[in-house]
Order: sequence, then C-alpha cells, then structure tokens
Amino acid sequence: MTLADAVRATEGARTALRHHPWAAFVLRRVGRLAVSLLVLVTASFAMIHLIPGDPVRAALGPTADAGLVAAQRHALGLDEPLPAQYLRFLGHLFTGQLGDSISNQMPVSEVIADRLPNTLQLAGPAFCLIMLLAIPAGMGAAVFTRDGRRRRGELAFAAATGVLSAIPEFLLAVGLVAAFAVAWPIFPVASQDGLSSYVLPVLALAIVPAASLARIVRIEALRVLGEDYMRTARAKRLPARLRYLRHALPNLLTASLTIGGLLFTSLIAGTVLVESVFAWPGLGSTIVQAITAHDYPLVQGVVLVFGLGALLITFLVDVVVAAADPQSTIRGN
Repeated sequence: MTLADAVRATEGARTALRHHPWAAFVLRRVGRLAVSLLVLVTASFAMIHLIPGDPVRAALGPTADAGLVAAQRHALGLDEPLPAQYLRFLGHLFTGQLGDSISNQMPVSEVIADRLPNTLQLAGPAFCLIMLLAIPAGMGAAVFTRDGRRRRGELAFAAATGVLSAIPEFLLAVGLVAAFAVAWPIFPVASQDGLSSYVLPVLALAIVPAASLARIVRIEALRVLGEDYMRTARAKRLPARLRYLRHALPNLLTASLTIGGLLFTSLIAGTVLVESVFAWPGLGSTIVQAITAHDYPLVQGVVLVFGLGALLITFLVDVVVAAADPQSTIRGN
C-alpha cells in the first residue's frame, strides 16, 4: 500500500465515523477506557515499589530469616529489573494470575473470587435503594417548592439532606449498630443469616449517597420544571401525572443516571468501612485486613478489581446516557 492509499483510507475512515456518530462515540469511549486501564494497571504495579522500605520485610516482620525474605522476594519477582517486573506483571494479568497472598499463601484471584460476590450483594441493593429514595424525594421536593413556594419545606429538605450527606458512612454504620442491634436488638450484626442481616449494612451504604443525590435531583428537577415545554404542558392543563412522569421524569433521568453512576463508584470506598463495621466477608474488609498484614499482593489485586469496576461502571453509564439522550450526548462528545 502506498502512502497515498493510506491517506485515502484514513480519510475514508474519518468520513465513515462522521456519518456513524454511534460508532465514533463508542470508539472514543473505548479509547478512554483503554487509557484509563493502562494508568490503573501501572499505578497498581508501582504501588508496591513506592512503599517506603522493603515490602516483603514489612510483611514477614523484622525478625524473619534473611533467607525467607530473599525467597519471598524471588517469588514475587522483586529481585528482577523493574522493566522485566512490569512486563511479567502485565503477562500475569492477561492470564488472570495476580500472585499469591503473603498472609495465607492462597492465590489472590481465588481470594477475590470468594469475597467479591459478598461485596456485590451489598453494593447492588444499596445502589437500587439510593435511586429509589433519591429520585422520588428530589423530584417531590422540587414539585412541592417550585416557584419559591413553601420556603419552610425547602429549608427542612435542605437541612435534612445536608446533615445526612455530611455523616461519614463509618459513623452512620456505628450509629445503626448501636440503635438497631444493641439498644433495640432488631437486626443481626456480623452474620449473613437471611435478609434481615442485609438491612443495616445496606442502609449504612445507601443513606448518605441518597441524601446527596436527592439534593442534586431537586436542583435539576427545578430546572426541568422551568422549561418552556413544562409551561406549555401546564397551560394545556395536562394531568399532573402526565406532566411529571411523561415530560419531566425522562428529562431528569439523564442527569440522575450520570450522578448515580458516580455515586455507585463511591460505594466502593463505602464498602471498605461498612464491611469492617459489620464484619462482612467482602472485598472491603479484605483490603483492610491485607493492609494491616502488609499483604501487598492481595492489596494490589483488590485495588485492581475496585478500579476496574469503577471504570466499567463509568463506561456503561456513558453508554446508557447516550442511548437515553443521543442528540446531546453522542454529538456533543
């Protein structure tokens, strides 16, 4: 192929992408995802090398035999040149090998496969609860207080959601345990016996993000309710059910889904604290135990899984939002 042929092929590809905005949008998002994955993998690899001192000595203890330390460093590949370590690390990732845990000598991939479903059992219901609470609450507050009406209701909503969104998940989890497992022993703690054992950890994960999202939904709903098409719908005396569910809610969901996706990624940090409070055997409590035990291969693996989950969620949210609002999303990005 000559240079002229290559130039014509490139121009033809660009023309095709301009005529197929969905293809161009997906390619851009996939390219961003690939770059983000490379940054995540590189940061995860560099983590063990940026720790002050010898990570193997820190994991095995200061009294460990020098031969044992050398053997563990060789097992982790830390005695190889840095470029060789990085290439080996990438090769192991493609085959699903994340090394062995220093503390229990189990493959890191097996530990993650055993604990990840427990974390998803909390994060999934918590996300659903966030959306079920925040969107109706925020939209209801906007309808109730639009056009500057009911100032006391607006202040009460702002105060309640402001206080709830400022409470750390860890403190909220401790408060829920003290109230509903100690003072009033209604729900169990540190067990997975039935649906009742999910109530407190799911609430601890969902309440703070739901309050934050409800505030954002209210602001966005006030903007939507002030649009011309909503004034036209009111002038036509359409029933309130049609105005809010058919006209306002679809235009509100785009922003809500975007913020909801970001909140779902923030649940990752919340699970670390909440699982520790409730002794939940998920990845959150696992990474805390691994950091305490200086089990850096396990920390590395959990960080990779959390980071990959956040990137995939962001990618899926972009696609869903583009499908819901193709005109402004696909052509605008």
